[in-house]
Order: sequence, then C-alpha cells, then structure tokens
Amino acid sequence: MNNFQDKANFIWQVADDILRGTFKQHEYGDVILPFVVLRRLDCVLEEHKDAVIATNNKFKDILPDPAQVLLHAANGLNFYNTSYYDLRRLAQDAGNVELNFNNYINGYSANVREMIENFQIDKIVAKLVKNDLMFMLVAKFTEIDLHPDVVANHEMGYIFEELLRRFSEMSNETAGEHYTPREVIRLMVNLLFAEHQAELQGKGIIRTVFDPACGTGGMLTIAKEHIQQNINPDVEIVMYGQELNEQTYAIAKSDVLIMGEEADNIRPGTSFSGDRFKGNKFNYMLSNPPFGVSWKKEQEFIKDEANDPYGRFHAGLPRVSDGALMFLQHMISKMEPRGSRIAIIFNGSPLFTGDAGSGESNIRKWILENDWLEAIIALPSELFYNTGIATYIWIVSNRKPERRIGKVQLINAVGYYNKMRKSLGNKRNYVSEAQIQELTGIYARFEEGENCKIFDNDYFGYNKITVERPLMEHGEIVRDKRSKPKPDTSLRDYEKVPLNMDVDEYFDREVKPDVADAWMDRSKDKVGYEINFTKYFYEYKPLRALDVIKADIMALEGETEGLLKEVMGDARK
Repeated sequence: MNNFQDKANFIWQVADDILRGTFKQHEYGDVILPFVVLRRLDCVLEEHKDAVIATNNKFKDILPDPAQVLLHAANGLNFYNTSYYDLRRLAQDAGNVELNFNNYINGYSANVREMIENFQIDKIVAKLVKNDLMFMLVAKFTEIDLHPDVVANHEMGYIFEELLRRFSEMSNETAGEHYTPREVIRLMVNLLFAEHQAELQGKGIIRTVFDPACGTGGMLTIAKEHIQQNINPDVEIVMYGQELNEQTYAIAKSDVLIMGEEADNIRPGTSFSGDRFKGNKFNYMLSNPPFGVSWKKEQEFIKDEANDPYGRFHAGLPRVSDGALMFLQHMISKMEPRGSRIAIIFNGSPLFTGDAGSGESNIRKWILENDWLEAIIALPSELFYNTGIATYIWIVSNRKPERRIGKVQLINAVGYYNKMRKSLGNKRNYVSEAQIQELTGIYARFEEGENCKIFDNDYFGYNKITVERPLMEHGEIVRDKRSKPKPDTSLRDYEKVPLNMDVDEYFDREVKPDVADAWMDRSKDKVGYEINFTKYFYEYKPLRALDVIKADIMALEGETEGLLKEVMGDARK
C-alpha cells in the first residue's frame, strides 16, 4: 500500500468484509472512522509508549497530576496513553478484547478522550462485541501503518475524505456535504497569499488561520504548509476551526493533535448560534461552507442578532433554505481592523439570488459598498466528490492593495481542468499544479484578458424602479382627488437601471417609446446588487446554417434506417 488510494481501499474493504450483514451500510462510517483515528494515534505513540507507561507507574501515586511528566515522556507530543494496550496488543488477547479495549481508551489523555467521545464509541463496541466482530476488526487494523512518516498529513486528509465520500454516498447524505479537493484548497491558498508574501517575511511573526466550517481541517493544514514551505518557514501559524459534524470534528482535532498543535483550538458546534470564537479576530480565513443548508433550527437566535446593529447578520438574512452567505458575514465579523483576508467557496446562488431589497441582495450591497470584495473565480464543474454543480471562490479583504481599491476582478477558470482517469463520485475533473500557477498569475497580474474582467464596484448595482400605467375605465383615465392618474396595479412593471446610468435618461430612452403613458414612482426605488458572472464572459456562437442542419438530419435518418433493417433481418432469422 504505497499511496493514499491503496490505504483507503484497504480500509474500505475491511468495512465491507467485517461489517456487512451486521451493520447497515449507512452505519459503516460510524464504526470505521474512529478505528482509523485510533490506529493513527497508536502509530504516533508507539515509539515512546513503554516510556510513558513506566513514567506513569513511577509518578501516578506521587504527583496529583502527572500530565506534564507524561507529555515529556511522550517526547513532546500533546497527548499520551498510559494503558499497556494499543490495537496491536489488543489483537494478542482475543478472549478479553472488550475489557482491554476499555482500559486502552481510558488510558488516553483527556484531550483524546474528549475527541473519541464524539464518535459515541461505547455503542459501537457493544454491538461489535455482541456479534463477535470486535477482535476481527482490531486485528485487521493492525495490518495498516498510518504513521506520519508513512502517511503524511495531507495524504491522511485524502484518506479521511475519500472514506467520508464513500460513506456519505452509501447513506445518501449528499446535501451540503462537499469535502474540498486538495487542489482546490491549494488554489484558494495561492490566491490568498499571491500579493501578500512580503508581509510574512522576517522573524518572530505570528499569524492566525480560521475556518468556521473546518470539516477534517484540510484548509487549515494546507494554508499552514503553504506559508511555511513557500513563503517563510519561520512564521508561526496558529490554526483555529469550528465544526458541527461530530465525526469530522474528531478527525480534525486528531490531525491537529498529531501535528503537535493546540488541539483545543478546534472546537465543536454550530458557528451561527454557538460561536466558540466570539470576540476573536483572525488574519486569514478559509472555508467551504455547506451549500443549500437550512438555518431554520437557529432562526430565532439569528433573527435576534440580525436586529442588533453591531451583530454579525445586521446587513441582511438570506432565505432560510440557504445559509451560505451567513458564513461570509460571520467571517467578516472576525476580520482584524489592521487587515484580514478571506477565501470562501460558494455555489452560484450567492452571486444573484434575491431581488433588490432581499436579504441576499442587501448582503452583496453591504460587501460591495464597503469595498471588501476583491475577486471571484469561477471554477470548473465536477471538481467536488458529491456534487457536479458550478462553484466559485470569493476573495474578500478589508485591506485591498491600492490598485484594487474600488474594483472587483472576475476570473473565468471553467476551462482550467484535466479529466481524471477514474472518477471519484461526482469528481471527474481536477486542476493541475500548472493550472493553479497559471490562474494565480492571472489573478496577480490584475489585467483584463480573455478570462479576466475588472469592474468598478458600482457596476454590479442597480436601481429597481417601479413603472406605473394609468387605470382606465370606459376608455377614460381614472384620476384621484388631486387629478393625478391612478395606477393600474395589474400593469405595474419594474426596470433595473444600472447605478452608473441616469434613471431619467434610461426611462426616456428605454420605456417611454413603447408605453407613452407610463411614469415612474420613485418613492418605491430600491437599490440591488447582483453578479451575473456568465453574462460577463458570454461568447456569441452563430447558429449553424440550415443546409448543415438538414445534412446532419439526413445522415441520422440514414443510420437509423440501416439499424432498423439489421434488426428486422435478425428477427426474421
């Protein structure tokens, strides 16, 4: 097993061989994922395990809390296990596997036990033992080496996400769960730092990175690796993340533990009504929040905060069925006054959903009028494991470079992909390293071209004006007490007039020639913002000539007739 795919396939086969018939397919992930985490922790602890046990035996009755000496015995790791057992030793005593397993779990340091509890492993073990599967599963996991020297952190991320993808497909849990391919994260990170490497040079620099929907933690770890490997190895990166799903939270926390980071910076719960980082500000933020996920359960809390002029959601609330834009509002609330940068993945909905005056439009208005939106990059389709829909990277900052002030850059990257040799769920395409560099170059050059457009912020805004027509009765205009024409509500219409265009001139040019009796009710004006990405990069393709179409139809008819003769001939035989 030389690569992450081989190891993922091995683990998947273990699940299928051992659990089939006893567990339902949608339960496979609940059983397998905690054992993957435990095996990874075992591999990390194995070298110093006996030293930790000896240290514990020496000091457990002397010191009220021997944690510090145990961490020292664990060679500086942030966790330890004082039990004699690990999965390898459990596999040597089939008759007492349940009792010994409990001893093994209880031997972990508190930070690991808290993490393991999120897997609800007690129920899993009870069912495994009841069906005589516990020893088989433990023994099978001892066959795979998941030590970081063998499986690097980014490869381990691939393994977890490949397993999560397969398990979610089996349980039909695809809505909103779109684990981010590593090449997409690398592109996001490249864009985030492309013009900001100078500020990361020098000694003693500390920067924070945050993801409010961190999943397995891939964005955090790749951002850290990018800075330290490509910009400045001396920068200290402190990672923070929050995750609602208990399983993926536990996976992210285990990965951070193994990296020697502060695991308590990965926290469980919802970022909306249960913000675990209230008051914190961060230098860099990245996220791929769930697409199209309802916030109905948190509606009362969120609406209360939206009424607070200093609250995160005061700019507006999107429809209850899709809280994506609320993640961006949440992240904007955590920008450092001295400057922060955000990269976030959305589907197409946040670009244009909602009419003028709606929550979505008001959020876009708030972002653009504050000059925070720096760029949007349209990604190729079929990049994600569980969805083939169009996706976009938004780059948001409260400290734009001077040349970007008042501007928004749009990059059309839909053609920057390669076909995968083998699909992974809905993922049929990938972005190569060369394409990542090319797109980063397009972004950094900030020059208009075939796949790059640059617009003023107000280009995306419009005045929605109300156009009235007179109410007619018996061929006469009905008038009010002031002799003004009464509007016919059935004929009421609306026009979207770009902000950079004079409304009266537009009305006289575009409306009056067709409906001479129309007038505008300017008291009902609303300002809206939308980003019609496709329109800006639309290329007209002339229709094919009629004779060409006719020739194609004739050719198809000829093929169909030939096939029919073959079928009829076979039938007669």
